[in-house]
This record gives sequence, C-alpha cells and structure tokens, in this order.
Amino acid sequence: MKVYLVRHADADADIPEGLDDGARALTAKAREKAHAHFLALKPHMQGVALILTSPLVRTVQTAQILALAQALEVPLRADRSLLPDMPVGSLDGVLAAHADADLVLVGHNPSMPAMAAHLLAMQAFPRTVTPGTVIGLERTDDGARARLLFYAPPGQPVATGLGT
Repeated sequence: MKVYLVRHADADADIPEGLDDGARALTAKAREKAHAHFLALKPHMQGVALILTSPLVRTVQTAQILALAQALEVPLRADRSLLPDMPVGSLDGVLAAHADADLVLVGHNPSMPAMAAHLLAMQAFPRTVTPGTVIGLERTDDGARARLLFYAPPGQPVATGLGT
C-alpha cells in the first residue's frame, strides 16, 4: 500500500466575511503552482485508487487540482479524520479500511508531517512540510511501519531520502 500525504497549497490569508477559517480558498498563484507541481509528480504517484481530503475548502481545492493534473479518475471524498484538529491516530482506521488501495490524503500542517513521522516510526518528521508538499510512503506488509518513497516540496527536486 502506498500513501501520499499532501499538505494543501497556499490559501488566502483573508477569511471570507461571516465565515470561518474553513472557507479560506487557495490563491490564484497557488493553484497554478500546485497544478505544475502535481503534474511533475505524476510518474511518482502511479496507481492511486482513492483521494481523501479534509472537508475544508483549501484542501478540497488542492485535491481537485491534484486529480486534474494527474488525470486521476478515482473517487475524491472528504473525511473528518483529516481535519486540522484531529489526532494522528484517527487516520489509522482510514488506512486500515483501505489497506488494499494506494491513497492520497490531503490535509493540513502539522497533521501531515505528524502522520509521516507516525508511519515512519519517527519522533518527528525531520523536514519542513511547506504548502503543496507531497510525502510518498509505502507501508510494509504488516502495515505497522512505512518506508519513504519520496519527499517533494514545490519548486524543489524530488528527494528519495530525508538527509539535510
């Protein structure tokens, strides 16, 4: 099972009047940048069967851009376990429920680096996870641990290790 952890792209700092933080949308520049980044990652993300996203606007938009850029004709579903305030352990059930599929999980900071650290059995993820970063992981047969496939922040080369 491969799991691609994606931090949403840059969102507008302004909260729409009368709404909350969840309504913040991606900036126009972020949408363009995310599309180019996700398109370049297509060869690294083959076999995706499902995209799960936080229900917040900025993550749904990021997931939609990823699906379009990579021509993924797979289900895209919102999942509460990807909300910013949910504990990392809440995703264990999601991963177990989809253990036979390669997944994209689109979420927030600090959830995505925390989930990467959790799956890699690390105290903390050792790299900065900027907006739009994708962390590719492959879970072992027993599902207890994962190995890093790649780390890809926008505008940087794809790294297959976490050395600084």
